[in-house]
Amino acid sequence: MEWMYWTLPTALFFLGIFCMLASMAVWQKLAPSVQRKGFLPIATHRGDRLFIGLLGSAYIHLIWLGLSDVSLWGALAVSIAWMVTVITKG
Repeated sequence: MEWMYWTLPTALFFLGIFCMLASMAVWQKLAPSVQRKGFLPIATHRGDRLFIGLLGSAYIHLIWLGLSDVSLWGALAVSIAWMVTVITKG
């Protein structure tokens, strides 16, 4: 596979995403989710909120990279807060 250079952080990132998706699939099988409406303008399931949280986290990191020269640890902290908010209150 020469089209992409895999570093340890890249591999851990994709492994983390895979583990989240696998655990959500198991959780859905054991306890099916119901739609609910939180602060998001649409009714969502658990998986929808995970997707919205991941997409928002990607945008947070891109905006952080584009507007700041500060370390990405700050973007990670903001992204974690975003994910927790979307998953619990979305």
